Parts: sequence; C-alpha cells; structure tokens
Amino acid sequence: MENVPIPAVRAPVLRTPVVWFTALAAALGTATTYPLQPAVAEVAGSLHTSLGAMGVVLACGPVGYLVGLVLLVPLVDRYRSRTVVAVQFAVLAAALVAGAAADSPWQLGVLLTLIGAGSAVGAQLSSVAGRFAEPGRRATVLGAVTAGISAGILLGRIIGGWLTDAIGWRAMLLVFAAACAAVAIAARFALPAAAGRASAGYLATVRGIPGLLIGFAVLRWAALRGALWFFAFCAIWAGLAVALSEPPYSYTPERIGWYACAGLLGVVATRIAGAWTDRVGPRRVILAGLALACLAAAALGFGLSNVVVTLICLGLFDAGLFAAQVANQSAVLAIEPAAPARFNSAYMAVYFVGGSLGTAFGAAAVGWFGWPGLVAFAVAATAVAGVVTLVVSPSAGPGPDPDAVGAISVRAGRGE
Repeated sequence: MENVPIPAVRAPVLRTPVVWFTALAAALGTATTYPLQPAVAEVAGSLHTSLGAMGVVLACGPVGYLVGLVLLVPLVDRYRSRTVVAVQFAVLAAALVAGAAADSPWQLGVLLTLIGAGSAVGAQLSSVAGRFAEPGRRATVLGAVTAGISAGILLGRIIGGWLTDAIGWRAMLLVFAAACAAVAIAARFALPAAAGRASAGYLATVRGIPGLLIGFAVLRWAALRGALWFFAFCAIWAGLAVALSEPPYSYTPERIGWYACAGLLGVVATRIAGAWTDRVGPRRVILAGLALACLAAAALGFGLSNVVVTLICLGLFDAGLFAAQVANQSAVLAIEPAAPARFNSAYMAVYFVGGSLGTAFGAAAVGWFGWPGLVAFAVAATAVAGVVTLVVSPSAGPGPDPDAVGAISVRAGRGE
C-alpha cells in the first residue's frame, strides 16, 4: 500500500451555493432507491406477480447500492468529479426510464440493481465534499451533504408513494428520471473541474479497499462503530413496521409510513453536528449522539402505545445516530483529504453491511423477543459503539487521533 503523503496542492473550495447543490443532488440520488417501496402492492399487481416475489425484486436496489459503493465511489478520486457525477446521474435517468417500461419482475429487478448502484452517487458527493471543503469547515460541509442523503431516504418513500397515488408508479419513475437528467446537466457546470488525484490505478484501488481496513486503525474502528449503530437504526425501523402492523395496533401501511416523518429531526441534527464537529472534534459529538440515541431507544421500548412519545423518541434516536454518523465520517474523510473516496467506500461498505443485518434481524426479532426485546438489542449495539469510541485511544494502534482531523496525513493515518 502506498504510504507516501500526496503533496499539498491548493484545491478549489466549495462555495455555499455549490454546497447546497451538492446536498440536493445527494438527496435526489439517494432517493431513487426508495420510491417503489410504498408502491409494492401496485407494482406487484401491474407485473402480475406475488408480494413475496416483489419483495425480492425490491431487494435488488440495496444490493446494487453496495456494488456502487465499492466500484463507483472511487471514480471521483481518479476523474473530474463534475464528469463522474454528471455521467452517473445521466445513467440513473436512463435506468429509471427503462424501469418505467419494465414488463416483468426480472427486468425490473435488473434495472433496480442498476438504479441502486447509481444511487451511490450520494456517497460520491460526500467524498467530493470531503476533498474540496475548507479543512476548518469539512465536517460542516459534510453535515449538509449528509442531511441531503438523510432527506433522500425519507422523502424518496414519501414522494414516491404520493406520486404513485396521483399518476401511477410508471409515471412516478419518469418524474424521478427527469429530475436526474436535470441534475446531470447542472452538475456538469456546478461541481469542481479539478482532475482526480489518485495515484494508483482503478483496479488496484478497488482491490485495495479491503486492505484499507487492515492498514488504517482510524478507518477500522470508525467502520466498526458505524456498523454497530446502523445495525441498531435499521433494526428499530424494520421492527417498528412489524410491531405496528400486528395486534393490538394493526395499523395500515400508509399510517406506518408516516412515522418516517420523525426522521426529519435527524436531518436537522446532521447540520448541527457538522458545525460542532469542526469546533470540538468527532469523538465528543459521537459520544453525545450515541448517548442521546440510547436514551431515546430505551424509552421507545415502553412507549410504543403512545403515538406522540413514539414519534419524539424516534426523532431523537435518529438525531443522535445521524449526528454520530457525520462526526464519524468526517474522521474517515480526513485520513487522506486529497483523495478520500476509497476510504469512504470501505467505510460505507462495512456500514451498509451492518444496516442490512439490522434490517433482517429487526423484522424477525419482534416475533422472537417482542418489541421491548428488539429495543434492548438495539440499545446494546449502540452502547457497544459508544464504548468503542470511549475506550479505543489513538495510541491503541496505528491511526491518528480522531479529534485532530484537520491535520491528518496518510502516514499519520497508519501510525508511521
């Protein structure tokens, strides 16, 4: 692995309008994975297939996203970010148009895999933010982009369901395609034109991503704690849908879907967390966020019958974990500020695996242990992430102090 720091070269700084465009683009790109989820019954009926088969088809989106994290995100380190992002949004637009014309479940599954891979553009834009933001504002800028990604996860479902009711699922995909096409054109002019600065070849970069977790302690510990709290996050939300759909609640899917609005507080938290990370360092923000999430989740275990309490606790739970995510990711992107995408790929891949396991566990755990039992597992996972953050010191292994993210070099990241 190359361990010589990349020479410092002055890079363009992201101005405020570009930061907001980056956040909006990240929101749209991320949202393209989710709009069909509320329309699963309508899509299944249209394609003459079962709900079970349709669930497998929709699972192709997250699979594609994981592929995109590994294969596509590193491209912004090698090529001009404006070109990579513009091309990826153009491909997303084409895939959405093709998805609207799909006439069989397998065709839609293939296209959703492609759409999922393209939606990793949100992680690409996080890497762009980490590379081109001013060092003293890196976490603040990352907070804005992460807020966009979080909003995309939420609004993709809400807008997708609303448009499906209004114009049908095929026309809804065409609306998303038109928005992606517009962003593709805008990205070509709005994003920095600086060439990529990765020194290794693309295939070597992709092959080297697993090795980053071995060679960089900061990345390894960040990925571990991130996977733990994303496991908890996905377990809570997957289990919530199951718990509310069963007696004594027996809520409709539409009513359950509106619980996602509680996540808006998490979107706000990402902006605040970014600014505080720049001021006090990642570790304190991570610990504060995880403490808030643990307390909110514990209250959720006993307050599900009260809608107001549940919504407040869900909002605080999301806010705590989203704040921790911004701080954690800022430390990852600062390992090699000139070319951060490969570190972001490694981090997000592990993070996503934790979330996937949480989703599978949460849906089943309600039946195994009940809602309070599921919440206890989520609290435990979040608490372990907090212990890792608190106990693992910079001197415990190779890797820089996460509270000194503004001055991390490649060699410092490896403890050399």
